[in-house]
Amino acid sequence: MNTQQAAMISRTSSGRKVMSACVLVALIFVGIVISMTVGSNRLSLTTVLNALLEPDGSFESLVVTQQRWPRTLLLIVVGTALGTAGALMQALTRNPLADPGILGVNAGASLAVVASVALFGLSSISSYVWFSFIGAAFASVAVYLIGSAGTGNAGAGSPTNPSRLTLAGVAITMAISAVVQVMILTNQAAFNEFRFWAAGSAQGRGFNVLYAVLGFILFGVFIAIAVTPALNAMALGDAASTALGVRVGVVRGVVMLAVTLLAGAATAAIGPIMFVGLAVPFLARLIAGADWRWIVALSALAAPTFLLFADVLARIIVAPNEVEVGLVSALIGGPIFVWIIRHSRVTAL
Repeated sequence: MNTQQAAMISRTSSGRKVMSACVLVALIFVGIVISMTVGSNRLSLTTVLNALLEPDGSFESLVVTQQRWPRTLLLIVVGTALGTAGALMQALTRNPLADPGILGVNAGASLAVVASVALFGLSSISSYVWFSFIGAAFASVAVYLIGSAGTGNAGAGSPTNPSRLTLAGVAITMAISAVVQVMILTNQAAFNEFRFWAAGSAQGRGFNVLYAVLGFILFGVFIAIAVTPALNAMALGDAASTALGVRVGVVRGVVMLAVTLLAGAATAAIGPIMFVGLAVPFLARLIAGADWRWIVALSALAAPTFLLFADVLARIIVAPNEVEVGLVSALIGGPIFVWIIRHSRVTAL
């Protein structure tokens, strides 16, 4: 292959990535329109626009401004967080099937929710969202500390490695899950609240929940953007990336922080959502190749697209009632991901 052919292939690849990003942005806008108009009460686009621009206190106006608009925005923010966190987690562990839950995020958030209900009697989303986020953060810190203990195979300049992080995450998750099961079996109120939260739902979430997690997610996205060039270098291996001037241990710690902020805030907001952080980055990698800058960017766009359409389906599948978006996400994503695994070659990153 000569230089001219290589340059042509590179331009074609870049054009495909840009086109994919544009398509995903367009799909997000389509998802917003459908999310705002479709539900137990179908509204026209004109009604939605009038309610947003000139709210008059009517029933339709209240549905748009108090329910669908904050719910739609929250789904976009949470989807962005989950997609970005999933891509970072797969880069950190060099495992194409990794999920933010490996860091104990879901388990830590679950324990905090159950404890806040059982010990303090909290019963509203806005009251225990902070406990959920703090629990996710503490679990992630515990995983990192355990994964960093001792020298092991971490190598010079690296306080931990992907295998140690994964093993620590599995151990912490199993231990916390056991505690959660004991607590919900001995406290009916905790069981009832946990059952609703653990299904993953955006129903009833207002601007108070969005505002509570927005700052953490924006900061996490900023960190992700800043760290992606280093991830490309780290894909070459610890020795090569160190030779290129990358401080491997520092980068891993920063990525852990970003995943904790993103996945912790998203889980706190609407509960654990399966599949999104696992398969969306996998699909993004099929388009972007090995460039983590594009993988993270496409994942951040594809995940909210998926979540918006999954939530719309959750509203209409058993209308006028609703199914939790976490259940719909798993029902759609599970078979798709199985198909991907069966028809694609999955290799270590």
